[in-house]
Amino acid sequence: MSNYSQRYIVDGQEVIASPLKHIWNESAGAGRANEGLRADWQRQFSEAAEQLGFRRIRFHGIFHDDMFVLRESYGGGFGPDNPLPEPVYTFSYVDALFDYLIELGVKPFVELGFMPRSIATETETVFWWGAHCSPPVSMDRWTELVAHTVEHWISRYGIQEVRQWHFEVWNEPNLVPHFWTGTKTQYFELYEATAAAVKAIDAELKVGGPSTSVFVPDARYAGETEDKTAQHATAAATDADALDWRPVWIEEFIQWCSSRGVPIDFITTHLYPTDFAYGVNGDTVSISRYADATTDDLKLLQQIIASSPYPEAELHITEWSTSPSGRDFMHDTVYAAAYITRAYLDAADLADSVTYWTFTDIFEEGGAGIGPFHGGFGLINTQGIHKPTYHAFRALSQLGDLKLKHTPHGVISAQSGTGAISCVFFNYPEQMGTASVGSASSHQRADDEFSRLGTARRIQHLIQGLTPGSRYLARTLDLYHGNAVAHWQAMGAPLNMSPEQTHRLAALADELAEEQFLADAEGTLTINTELAPWAVMSIVEQRP
Repeated sequence: MSNYSQRYIVDGQEVIASPLKHIWNESAGAGRANEGLRADWQRQFSEAAEQLGFRRIRFHGIFHDDMFVLRESYGGGFGPDNPLPEPVYTFSYVDALFDYLIELGVKPFVELGFMPRSIATETETVFWWGAHCSPPVSMDRWTELVAHTVEHWISRYGIQEVRQWHFEVWNEPNLVPHFWTGTKTQYFELYEATAAAVKAIDAELKVGGPSTSVFVPDARYAGETEDKTAQHATAAATDADALDWRPVWIEEFIQWCSSRGVPIDFITTHLYPTDFAYGVNGDTVSISRYADATTDDLKLLQQIIASSPYPEAELHITEWSTSPSGRDFMHDTVYAAAYITRAYLDAADLADSVTYWTFTDIFEEGGAGIGPFHGGFGLINTQGIHKPTYHAFRALSQLGDLKLKHTPHGVISAQSGTGAISCVFFNYPEQMGTASVGSASSHQRADDEFSRLGTARRIQHLIQGLTPGSRYLARTLDLYHGNAVAHWQAMGAPLNMSPEQTHRLAALADELAEEQFLADAEGTLTINTELAPWAVMSIVEQRP
């Protein structure tokens, strides 16, 4: 980052700029590798990479059968009765996807998984597409697969390129029997073998894990496999925020690797400000944590890493959202947009990346979603329509890399090298107190709970030392502007939209409220505006 010598005075005080990390667009999340071969997926990601600035992308299933990497028979109807004389590694599908990403200027955040059917001990453990999430029949077969793949990437893209990638071992192995059918120790052994295989190729390649899912306030993951009875107290708790929420397997993973001399270049885990606990009768209870849970969780993870034998390890949250459910209607709403804006700005200094799960609703873990707005994770719906969360990301992406002022309601920034000013402000209603938006079982229930909360917030700032007459465009997302799902409901909520409806809705989804600000003859920009409850505003300097 270059230094910029511009002197700024914000609200009457000379400020010393500090780095502003864009943890929100360091990496994007997506469903599975094979979905990335679709033309509509690639159109959406090209747009997201350009407008939102995503630098990396992570997805499941690079080794799933539908990517055809490990081949043990000829296929084409011959089946296992016509086996190949020895295993063959083919990368045509992987190459098609990775070539697209590299040409786009986006680096893969490689999740190494899942098991090909032919070397899995158990098959079709999760998702409609039948991911095989189990230990391998032979660790040698697994590490051979990993080594052949990494060597192929180095041959194709060059060692300097691949050294900039991250290799994450597996996904959520604490979720037994879905994402892993083995034990905690078996996962640690998989990590050790995988890290050794990657480092044997090139010691500078980055390897990390354990990619575990959520913080928990009980001992469900203390043993080798999950103990659901440990969740009973959590499900019965009247104040979830008073519980002691801790990361899953992180400390044990660090200790195990340290005791065996296993490298860790980065720590990964998944943070959702929600948890699902099982009551005594087996019912699943959804628990929403407080609005600052993500920030506090990241602070704890930083402390754990700093005091560990791996104090230089990077911290990457490889999945994060308002909830871990792909059918949570909150994902489609303005409320979620305001929440994630607040959380990202507060957490900007606390991680190397926090990956939003996911950039698109072209996401088939539970099968295709029913209707245009079905509570999918995406910033963009299946038809390519921008949700409110997309506009929140665009506002964040337009911030500079220098932080001039951070308030409880936004950030004023500048761009090093140019000095261009940009701001993001939001109105997360005071009536929310310490509560997060949680989950919603329907769009209407979300509106019933949140749409009437709060009052307008006055945003007032003076920024001096600017170019006299410089112009600034403010664009605002709120309940009436950029709220795609509300416009869809006004259309009668058609399940299968016509081309005309899709085109109209896409246009309405991008109609944000706009106003202009102008620096005066002395180079002072006066920001004096009102934000409705749940609004997110970006202010960006307009330069030729």
